Amino acid sequence: MKKLCTVISLFLLSLSVFSQWQWQNPLPTSNYLYSVYFTNADTGYAVGHLGTILKTTNGGTLWTIQNSGTSNDLYSVYFTGKDTGYIVGDNGTVLKTTNGGVSWVAANSGTTNPFFSVFFADENTGYAVDIGLFLKTTDGGTNWTLNHFGFQADLNSVYFTDPNTGYAVGRYGIILKTSNGGTSWVHQTSTIVSALKSVFFIDANTGFAVGDSGKILKTLNGGNLWTLQNSGTTVDLKSVYFMGADIGYAVGYEGTILKTTNGGNLWTVVAFGGNAILYSARFTDVNTGYAVGWDNGKCIILKTVDGGNSWISQTIGTTNYLSSVCFTDTVTGYVVGSGGSILKTINGGTNWALQNSGTGSSLSSVVFPDANTGFAVGDNGTITKTTDGGNHWATQTSGTSIPLKSVYFTDSNTGYVVGGYSSQFSSYGEILKTTNGGAVWTSNKVMDVVLQSVFFPDANTGYVVSSHTILKTTNGGQDWIEQYSGTINGLYSVFFTDVNTGFVVGTKTGVWYKGLILKTTNGGQDWTEQLSGTDDFLYSVFFTDSNTGYAVGGAAFVNGTIIKTTNGGADWTIQNSGTTNLLSGVYFTDANTGYAVGQNGTILKTTNGGEVGINDYAYESKLLKIYPNPSSKNISVVRPELIHQSLLTIINLNGQEIIRCQITEPTTIIDVSTLPSGIYIVRLVDANIVQVGKFVKQ
Repeated sequence: MKKLCTVISLFLLSLSVFSQWQWQNPLPTSNYLYSVYFTNADTGYAVGHLGTILKTTNGGTLWTIQNSGTSNDLYSVYFTGKDTGYIVGDNGTVLKTTNGGVSWVAANSGTTNPFFSVFFADENTGYAVDIGLFLKTTDGGTNWTLNHFGFQADLNSVYFTDPNTGYAVGRYGIILKTSNGGTSWVHQTSTIVSALKSVFFIDANTGFAVGDSGKILKTLNGGNLWTLQNSGTTVDLKSVYFMGADIGYAVGYEGTILKTTNGGNLWTVVAFGGNAILYSARFTDVNTGYAVGWDNGKCIILKTVDGGNSWISQTIGTTNYLSSVCFTDTVTGYVVGSGGSILKTINGGTNWALQNSGTGSSLSSVVFPDANTGFAVGDNGTITKTTDGGNHWATQTSGTSIPLKSVYFTDSNTGYVVGGYSSQFSSYGEILKTTNGGAVWTSNKVMDVVLQSVFFPDANTGYVVSSHTILKTTNGGQDWIEQYSGTINGLYSVFFTDVNTGFVVGTKTGVWYKGLILKTTNGGQDWTEQLSGTDDFLYSVFFTDSNTGYAVGGAAFVNGTIIKTTNGGADWTIQNSGTTNLLSGVYFTDANTGYAVGQNGTILKTTNGGEVGINDYAYESKLLKIYPNPSSKNISVVRPELIHQSLLTIINLNGQEIIRCQITEPTTIIDVSTLPSGIYIVRLVDANIVQVGKFVKQ
């Protein structure tokens, strides 16, 4: 028997689209985390900023990034079983997995309001709350019903003690209770006006709520009366969790972790961490627990194995600001940054090892003229050199104390460094040159502007950029001629694909900031402005050939911008970097493999030129049969024997889901006559099994 499955209206869900820039440092991510949940002692999930989903299967030793299919912030995660879980977040996002996060499927919430908390009373009955609305499902998330509280609630957390009895807390100390599965909600008296951020019940009668200014409330009678407890702190608290009737934890601002061992009668501070904000805590037993959040713009994952007495960070890698990246071959690369940081990889970025740079000054630029010889420059006139592939670095005498911004070598002996400083009253810039591998550096030119970047397309021809200034030499730096850039805006990076064709990036000021790109095709005689497509500053530019190039930049803690051109700069498209950390350096080892570095230790890598990919669509299952292929009218999808009832989706190469249906029959006929010509993905999901195929619509 065959079942007909027809095209439905287009869902712009981008369920399987994911960024092809992947995290390398710090691990597992730098994105903020808002919620953590463990299904057993080993397996846990954490969710957060920009669609981040992390999973561990070894008790937090290693966390891997899962594809959420969204860039919306995710605020809460809850699992009803080993493999079935739910996530809610910004713009009405509701996600579900039935295979332990191998794939996440978006549900239609019916709103673009953010949901801050999700909770399931049993396997089928679940709730999510936001600022005046709540969602409910009674069929395990297949369908969600959008409901109104009937008043502005501004709710942050929801908890049910059974499918009918639940509590929600929020702004102004609001506590709501339902005894009929959300049909009606009743205000309870909380005695405070501070915002409440989290609610947790030990049993049907005993519950806790925590919030701003260190407030902790407790009820012993199902919420009829809430009493204020002495938390011992005035910092805002974000989450509360209990292991049994007596042992509980609350976490929040300033890295604060509180613990009680007597049901909340006494709370003691067991951890305190400066600027960190902990949003969520979860324990798998009385000794082992986890807390997640962010610290100075980066994610934090903490683990305790002694009941909260001590906490160990689960993140790996530096969080120093990284300024510049350079590779000597396809697998060997270097990154430099603040505090004299130099990192090296010998396996294409899988691992980055910190090296001894010999300086504590922040480093701005790194270059390797050959496999063993490298130079890095930075603050306080710092120049450091290696001749053994980074095993040892030795500082050189630069003859200046100004911040050095950029270094470029045309061979192992001949190199140039530019830099400068600016004050309220004056600016100063300088070009340094060496012809003996840095043994001696001489001042080559002094200017009244800070010089930002230097690049030589051949041994004699070079360019330097500053604010609105572009300088050119045709005799190896003996003379520098100022060129007309056509702009009065800041220029930060220069790159030439040959002696005539070059690009400069920076920022264009005005009513709004704009990412600025200039191009020349006649060796700098004329520069024309290109449309960057971004409002963010651009700090670094790199081309892999005459047509394909990348520029990176952003705005601190707002955007990590990557743009790409494939037609020599005529058009630039924004890529999904997956981070809000500002990016300051970009480098490609071949046409597809590239790296971007920046704020909070960010190192990103792409192996496909940063293009959008389709998760787990790189392969096709040999068991899934699709015919005829190509087709202009109908296709038949033959379900493999190992798959029974499953979800069938068809997605175009832009990541848009255009067909979805549940199938139970061995063969499903799909009408594709109305689809535009092109390549499409067919995906079958059943429990832990995913089968993928492709077909061509003629």
